[in-house]
Amino acid sequence: MAMTMESMLLFTATEAALSLSPGPAVMMVVAYGIARGWRNSLFVTLGILTGNAIYFAISATGIGSVLLASPMLFNGLKYLGAAYLVYLGLSAIFGKPSAITLSAIDSQALSGRRIFLSALMLQVTNPKSLLTFVAILPQFIDPQAPVAMQLLILAACSIIPEFFILLGYGMLASKASHWATQPKYCQITERIAGTLVLMAGVLVAAV
Repeated sequence: MAMTMESMLLFTATEAALSLSPGPAVMMVVAYGIARGWRNSLFVTLGILTGNAIYFAISATGIGSVLLASPMLFNGLKYLGAAYLVYLGLSAIFGKPSAITLSAIDSQALSGRRIFLSALMLQVTNPKSLLTFVAILPQFIDPQAPVAMQLLILAACSIIPEFFILLGYGMLASKASHWATQPKYCQITERIAGTLVLMAGVLVAAV
C-alpha cells in the first residue's frame, strides 16, 4: 500500500482502535488513575508511548523480524513481562509495597521516574506490541519512498491519538479517587488496582 493520505488515515484509525481495546497498557493506566490520580497515570502513558517509539525504531532496523523469528526469545520476553505484572498485581492485592500502592495512604509517593520506567518495561516486554508493529507497518509503507520519513509520519499517527486515548482512560479512572483514597476504602482500592494489573499480566501471557 502506497504512503497516501488514505493509508495514513487508515493506519491512524487502526492504531486508535487498538489503543481503545482493553489491553495491558490500558489496564495499567486505569490502575494508576484509580490509585494515584490522572497526573500519575500520565507517567504511565508516557512510558507506554516511549516503548512504542522504541518499537518503531526496531521495526525500522529490521530487528523486529529477527526477534519474531526466535520463538525462545519471543516467549522469554512474553513471560518476563507477564510475570512482572502478576507480581505487581499480587503485591497490591495483599498489601505489599509495590508500584500501585496508594501514596495518599502510605505517605511515600512513588516518583514519576519509577512509574515511567515500570510502564516502559511493561510495553517493551509485551511481544504483542512487537507483533502488531511488524505485522501492520509494512502494509502502510511505500518501498519506493524514503522509509525513515514514512516511519516518522506513521509514528506520529500512532503516538498522538494513543496519548489522548490513554490520557482519557486515566482521567476517567481518577474520578473514583476522591473516595478511593479515603482510609476506609484503602484496601478496596488497592485490590481493584492490583486486580487490573494482574489482569494485564494474564493478557500478556495469553497472547
